Amino acid sequence: MSLRLPPLPALRFFEAAGRHLSFKRAAAELNVTPSAVSHGILALERALGTALFVREARGLSLTPAGADYLTYVSEALSLIAIGTQQLPGRRTDRAIAVSCAPIFASRWLLPRLQGFRQRWPKTSVTVDTSRRQVGFPVDGFDFAIRMSRAPQGGQGWTRLLGQQLVPVCSPACRATLLDGTGGVDLRRAVLIHVIAASEDWQAWLDARGIGDIDVRGGLRFDTVELAFDAAVAGFGVALGRKPFVDRELAAGTLVEVGAESIAAETAYWLVSSDASDRRPDLRGFKRWLIEETRAG
Repeated sequence: MSLRLPPLPALRFFEAAGRHLSFKRAAAELNVTPSAVSHGILALERALGTALFVREARGLSLTPAGADYLTYVSEALSLIAIGTQQLPGRRTDRAIAVSCAPIFASRWLLPRLQGFRQRWPKTSVTVDTSRRQVGFPVDGFDFAIRMSRAPQGGQGWTRLLGQQLVPVCSPACRATLLDGTGGVDLRRAVLIHVIAASEDWQAWLDARGIGDIDVRGGLRFDTVELAFDAAVAGFGVALGRKPFVDRELAAGTLVEVGAESIAAETAYWLVSSDASDRRPDLRGFKRWLIEETRAG
């Protein structure tokens, strides 16, 4: 007796929406409209005879049945993707697809990428810096580079790079913060914050045991790059993240204010699926990336 399966497009809609907990982000990933995702999932729920999502004004969540079903659907789609890659005659020289944060891509990966190209001249690399969750191998990515305090989930996690947090500003700005002894008084500074950062000024102040600086004011930006640009322009003091701020420190457009640096609790990790060990170019990319981070 043949198995009756739901339509594959509806399952793709469900898997993406369940992973993102958003019809809008699922639609953007799949290059369809949010309405198409919503209608496809409604049709899937009618066919299955059960609700998969709870739709509320505050957001989308999975029902217990939906959370359980998502596990099976995600695994099934992953198996299809892996099986397709292993078919005889499939090209093995396709681009390596990497998802990573913009700051890591522009400040660390891009300046070193030519080194990998010299080792693997026929292998292309695609870098995606959009902020979204990645499902292996359904989304077509081979690796993701993510910030975390520790490994998460069931994928393979390899620690790549830590960060040192240190206050930085323009030389002119630093001169305005000097006290009578030649030290820097951060209480007089305009603090530049990064909205999306998991560790910012409060983490640095707590680690230093400083409790008399108010972090509620200042300027706020959604990326580290903009925070650095604002500091270079003299708008205030940003929390530099070494090695990503090394370029400005070397050029003298930013200087350390004289305060101690602290080691960030979060680090950058390379996340990969088991399938990444099945292609020589993927193994080579992973090995190269780890060697580069170990070299400093």
